[in-house]
Amino acid sequence: MSSSAYSKTAVTFRSLVIIVTAWVITFGSVSAQQGRKNLAAFDSKKYHFGFALSGNQSDFNLTLTPDFSFSDSLLAIVNQPQAGFNLGLVASWDATKNFHIRFIPGLSFQDRALEYRFEKEGESDLKMLRTESVYLNFPLLLKLRTDRVGNFAAYALIGGKFSKDMQSQEETNQQLASDFILRLESGNSSIDLGAGVDIFLPFFKFSIEGKFELGNRNILIQDESRYSAPLQSLKTRSFVLSLCFEG
Repeated sequence: MSSSAYSKTAVTFRSLVIIVTAWVITFGSVSAQQGRKNLAAFDSKKYHFGFALSGNQSDFNLTLTPDFSFSDSLLAIVNQPQAGFNLGLVASWDATKNFHIRFIPGLSFQDRALEYRFEKEGESDLKMLRTESVYLNFPLLLKLRTDRVGNFAAYALIGGKFSKDMQSQEETNQQLASDFILRLESGNSSIDLGAGVDIFLPFFKFSIEGKFELGNRNILIQDESRYSAPLQSLKTRSFVLSLCFEG
């Protein structure tokens, strides 16, 4: 999928988030004002299942090689965050009404870009390198939730994730490629931190949550190319906004 397709999908998703969230909050508030407690028996069940739709914005946490001299006319390397989206299935084990363990396997379409700024004949020459990834994610999250207040409850998330990039070019031979690329390892892992709000509707529970995914593994394959040589490490970094639906 091209970066323009990612961006269009992300814009559409953000609009959907705004519309759905506004409708759900309004509906939940009306129910609360009427004194109606939706899904009163929801917390008595130990297992819940559903799905999640998410938008993401991703870039790199990069570290430059300490002793690298910016020869070859290289002036700077700049992160350019890009938009993408996620699709996932939700499985939750509610140990208590306030402590849940969540497993949300899914696909994450992520686009990242680094802008290389070179000096050429006294002027700045820009080269953009993009990496497009399709991650198969396996996250395990601990959810700490407050007691319900009417049809609402707030929560915090902490956990970790293992990922496999199904579109990785780690085996690509730079000598045979039509242009230089940043080669990245297909395996990755991250620490995930976030917060959200549960909204109990008459027939299902709706949640909106924001989450930071901080990669803790250097995925750069150092092949001493013009673009990888200045880099000591590349770690992934994303902010994910999710809509979750559970029954």
